[in-house]
Amino acid sequence: MEKSLGFPDLLRLIDERSTAFRAAVAAAPSLDAQVPTCPEWTLFDLVKHLGGGDRFWAAIVDAGPADAPPAEAAAARAALEVPREREALLAWLAASTRLLLSALREAGPDAGCWAWWSALQTPRTSGGVARHRAQETAVHTYDVQLAAGAPQPLPAEVALDGVEEFLFTCVATPSAWPHKSTAFDFHAAEGPSWRLTVDGDGARSTRIPAPMAATGEDSDAAGVSVHGTASELVLYLYDRIPADSLHVGGDAGLLDLLRAWEPEE
Repeated sequence: MEKSLGFPDLLRLIDERSTAFRAAVAAAPSLDAQVPTCPEWTLFDLVKHLGGGDRFWAAIVDAGPADAPPAEAAAARAALEVPREREALLAWLAASTRLLLSALREAGPDAGCWAWWSALQTPRTSGGVARHRAQETAVHTYDVQLAAGAPQPLPAEVALDGVEEFLFTCVATPSAWPHKSTAFDFHAAEGPSWRLTVDGDGARSTRIPAPMAATGEDSDAAGVSVHGTASELVLYLYDRIPADSLHVGGDAGLLDLLRAWEPEE
């Protein structure tokens, strides 16, 4: 059974993916290039978004347990001004990532803090923040590489953790599923598999034991199954690539229902 990444590995991946992000920005022809997977944004906008997010979450982690993000952090993000010159902009982004990593290291993995997600499967802690920021940075690195004309798959280490992180953080909810109860199976070519169950009690995910996944045992419980590399699964979940980029078995229409679902919590 695959284990979730440890806190030091998550911090390393944030640093590595941010470094890759900056390298792609440095090599891009122009900061005014449009980002196909973020249609409203240019590369400049994407850099501002990632760096602003790093600073915002650093302030949240520093603030500790709370019912809302610090007002000062929210105001600073809304009024964010960043350099327009590329070298200065990249230096600002590197400093932003250092602020986030410093806050996370200082707090440790178990310190409580505000977070927008349900605490059903991802805790509202600095460890939960680190795990999610590793994925946000990885996916936005793909975005900037795509905009620069040289997209690369997410590294397997971050992508394998990313499937579960998305299901635990972005999907898990106690809000009732408004359709017939069902399950979604996600199978990574690298080995791990996960089942997302949706019903009147909400949505929650579990890992499918390797022997069961290998034999297809209990597969009838799933209304739809999605197969791809871990990178493809993460990019699909984040709406970067379409479902037809993967192998989908069962009722593919369920994926549209899941995409359209907006739980109250």
